[in-house]
Amino acid sequence: MDQIRPGSAGVPSPEGTPVGGPAADAQRLAALLTRSGQGDERAFAELYDAVSGRAYGLAVRVLRDPSQAEEVVQEALLEVWRTAPRYDAERGSATSWILTIVHRRSVDRVRSAEASTRRDTSYHQQNHAVAHDATAEAAQASLEAHRVRKALTALTPVQREALELAYFGGLTHTEVASTLGLPVGTAKTRIRDGLIRLRDTMGVGQ
Repeated sequence: MDQIRPGSAGVPSPEGTPVGGPAADAQRLAALLTRSGQGDERAFAELYDAVSGRAYGLAVRVLRDPSQAEEVVQEALLEVWRTAPRYDAERGSATSWILTIVHRRSVDRVRSAEASTRRDTSYHQQNHAVAHDATAEAAQASLEAHRVRKALTALTPVQREALELAYFGGLTHTEVASTLGLPVGTAKTRIRDGLIRLRDTMGVGQ
């Protein structure tokens, strides 16, 4: 898989250039998403490679931060894998469905950062205790992190190592590759394959 970089998002590699134009490409992605919803790992791998560039480009436009954009794309594609059974081709294209998830995740990240800044400002100005909603959000995040950590035990050691660096270490694909002494493509493959197994462990469609 080609390394995701600003400016290259949405530009397919020569060998991955769709044949037959946009309509054929849309049909291919819809078929891959449908097969992913049926648990087809190879279909999800193809889908991941086909849409990750466009997903990254959208995330960067919203977040203005390449590192955060990579994190959001990883989270969004995990959600795509977990919720693919819900996709209904009659209600829209696969690309729109996927990019809607990416956009929502990106906006949520921006809102979360803004809310955190407002809470910090309010705390310092008023010297109040942490707001109840902030405590609830932190508790929910802790529960979700615990659930993911538990699911990580089902992965192979190399998949778990890559995902832990990406999710809990906050590293980008490039940084994961550098840390592990791997080509970027190999690091991305381990993360992608780990996402597939995580969906299976955490439950299809949850």
